[in-house]
Amino acid sequence: MDLILWRHADADNGSPDSARKLTERGQAQAASVAAWLKPRLPERCEILVSPAVRTQQTAAALGLPYSTSAEVGTGAVAADFLAAAGWPERRSALLIVGHQPTLGRVAATLLSGKEADWEIAKGALWWFRQTGIKAALCTVIDPDLR
Repeated sequence: MDLILWRHADADNGSPDSARKLTERGQAQAASVAAWLKPRLPERCEILVSPAVRTQQTAAALGLPYSTSAEVGTGAVAADFLAAAGWPERRSALLIVGHQPTLGRVAATLLSGKEADWEIAKGALWWFRQTGIKAALCTVIDPDLR
């Protein structure tokens, strides 16, 4: 299984949190990562996106259909997030567009076996591959390195 974690791109401050939109910089970050990602996505890759506006806008940069799930939304717990992803039993690839600190905690859990507060930059993408019972980090893309 491939599990691809994509943090939403740079967004405006404001409230309510769920309505925050991408900044111009965020739109450029999303477009840059989407341009790299789209030709590399595995066939039949499912895309799961938080209901927050900024994640929906980030995912929309791909131009592909996606599903929305509160299970990967703001405030998601790493263990519930991984359960929603079907890790490690899932057979097909999954791209999730979500938030910090959850994405960092999921990354830490996959690579170290322990939840910790790891930082994933705004707009960045971390691509994991299941290798037996472990996870391998295959790729990290920073949206500002073009």
